[in-house]
Amino acid sequence: MAAPAKNLVNLESVTKVHGTRTLLDGVSLGVAEGDRIGVVGRNGDGKTTLIRVLTALEEADAGRVVHSGGLRVDVLTQHDSLDPAATVRQEIIGDRADHEWAGDARIRDVLTGLFGGLDLPGFADGLDTVIGPLSGGERRRIALARLLIAEQDLLVLDEPTNHLDVEGIAWLAHHLGSRRSALVCVTHDRWFLDTVCTRIWDVQRGTVHGYDGGYSDYVFARAERERIAATEEAKRQNLVRKELAWLRRGAPARTSKPRFRVEAANALIADVPPPRDGAELMRFANARLGRTVFDLEHVTLRAGEKTLLTDLTWQLGPGDRVGLVGVNGAGKTSLLRALADAAERQAAGGETGGAHGVVSGTIRVGRTVRLAYLSQEVAELDPTWRVLQAVERVRARVDLGGGREMTAGQLCERFGFGKEKQWTPVGDLSGGERRRLQILRLLMDEPNVLFLDEPTNDLDIETLTQLEDLLDGWPGSLVVISHDRYFVERTTDRVFALLGDARLRMLPRGLDEYLERRAAVRSAEDEQAKAAPAAERERPAASPAQLSREAQKEQQRIERQLDKLGEREARLHASMAEHATDFTRVAELDTELREVVERREELETRWLELAEGA
Repeated sequence: MAAPAKNLVNLESVTKVHGTRTLLDGVSLGVAEGDRIGVVGRNGDGKTTLIRVLTALEEADAGRVVHSGGLRVDVLTQHDSLDPAATVRQEIIGDRADHEWAGDARIRDVLTGLFGGLDLPGFADGLDTVIGPLSGGERRRIALARLLIAEQDLLVLDEPTNHLDVEGIAWLAHHLGSRRSALVCVTHDRWFLDTVCTRIWDVQRGTVHGYDGGYSDYVFARAERERIAATEEAKRQNLVRKELAWLRRGAPARTSKPRFRVEAANALIADVPPPRDGAELMRFANARLGRTVFDLEHVTLRAGEKTLLTDLTWQLGPGDRVGLVGVNGAGKTSLLRALADAAERQAAGGETGGAHGVVSGTIRVGRTVRLAYLSQEVAELDPTWRVLQAVERVRARVDLGGGREMTAGQLCERFGFGKEKQWTPVGDLSGGERRRLQILRLLMDEPNVLFLDEPTNDLDIETLTQLEDLLDGWPGSLVVISHDRYFVERTTDRVFALLGDARLRMLPRGLDEYLERRAAVRSAEDEQAKAAPAAERERPAASPAQLSREAQKEQQRIERQLDKLGEREARLHASMAEHATDFTRVAELDTELREVVERREELETRWLELAEGA
């Protein structure tokens, strides 16, 4: 028999009070070797306080916190302690010699996973960049890297996925899964919880409820508990059951529970309708928006000297629900800003041409478009306004579509602003609460097109669930930029990607396909980097005559390839016509066609270069 896991930390009847509020009330729990615990709960309910008490960063007001002898524990807090005068090298690598750290597989893995390479390509001076001028996101990655290259018995992370993109989050999940140290992690990223954690602590009003399994299992256990306590009608309205229905129908392999639990979950959701009635929402969207929302034709988009998109032809139609993902700096936010600018120009009675960053091409905006744009910056409001007053200044009642009408106060309650909280001054709200208020004000304006740029920032899981429920029945066009994989999969029907090559691609298989493509790009870049020095050494100097003959041969090869691509392109067009009613198949064919066209254009450009040099 295997020896029982050693206890690392024990909390015994711990109480912690801040001001007049009891955040932890007689809490008893423990962390053992091998535990991977995710901590969830509403903002302000005590998640961060719990881990600070757990790691002895704060003392409990009552009860005991016991650490095992010699416990090595590291903590990632929401505020780093980096020296602004130090360099990245000093904070992460310390005084290790170059040959020493470069030969350490863990250090190489961390630097590549968090920064994209050993030379830190996103930093002006690489490892020798001074920390002081860096952004909050860059500093956070440095603090996380410093922790991950160290050895510890217990690793405690407070919102580790903040400021990481989809790739970075996927890498971090894999890295943490391969570590031996125990893990306690506060995060609102539900995909991350499902992938990494084997136990969930739910912090609610001073108590901590423990659940076995990842996030999907936690949703099931909550739904099962509430089923027992609720009436049939209350069960039908239960948001937890609705989310469970989406989890089971969309990704049945997520849960790690035995088969009898899976069957119980299926029985629990048997009478829950799908999250969205696509046909009904499309009918509403067409009625509110008409046929045209945004049509882009041959648009080239730049930010300063950098070309973000080249010759983009794309259409956002009524009722489209699109997730937009891509590498940082590829142009996701710039694209939304250009569309928003075009809509604003039209609303003001001007021309839509010359929108933000657009240097060529046209953006046509539907005449009935009412756009609401949630940017990454939290809009400043009068700090003396009360929460309800800030919402009612937009509108007193709102039609959310599908016959759902709410007052400002009811919508406030749906977003966690109870009757007492509705009278709190805006200046007293936390960052997450201000984000919630910003979303509320946007929805109260009854838009028919929503742009959401990182809407999950600072929102807790319960608020995210409420937002997803509202969006389920919202009849309009939606574009979401988010590194929260769960939110993108939950709220959108199609995913488009910017991979850093100035093109927009639709991904029929969503974020799984995006990660595969990015991995293929990185692999190709690594192979190219390895091959280039060898090729330079081995390549003999060529005479002008040899260059001419080689150019002719390459032109002939390109011509043969162009003939084959032309035939393939014709076959794809024929297949798209044949499967015109099968939208999934058409989407797959369209992706393949775009790749063929891109390859043909590349070859034609190369042929012209050779012809001009002849």
